[in-house]
Amino acid sequence: MSTYNFENVNGPANFGDHGRIQINHTTPDLATLMQVADRLTEALHAEYPGLVRSGEVIQGELALSAEDGLPPNRGRIRSALETIAIGASAGSASLTFTQHLLNALGL
Repeated sequence: MSTYNFENVNGPANFGDHGRIQINHTTPDLATLMQVADRLTEALHAEYPGLVRSGEVIQGELALSAEDGLPPNRGRIRSALETIAIGASAGSASLTFTQHLLNALGL
């Protein structure tokens, strides 16, 4: 048995994260988030042209955050990501980038 402190132990299978499997220990820097948002918008152009506006909303919020130095508007980003997640098919690049952003931002 290990002496490692798992913090919040929630049963035999899920340690320390209230039953959610989370391996994000740090939030990526803003430049990395902006690159992922750019790739998401590119994927939306190719796969779901009707959802491109949601990708542009995310890019705009991250760019505004870079300009003014304040945290991005998580509410607007969450709404845009949820819109994409509803419309994107499983296995698509758009959904993959959406999931990356959701996890990175802790939404």
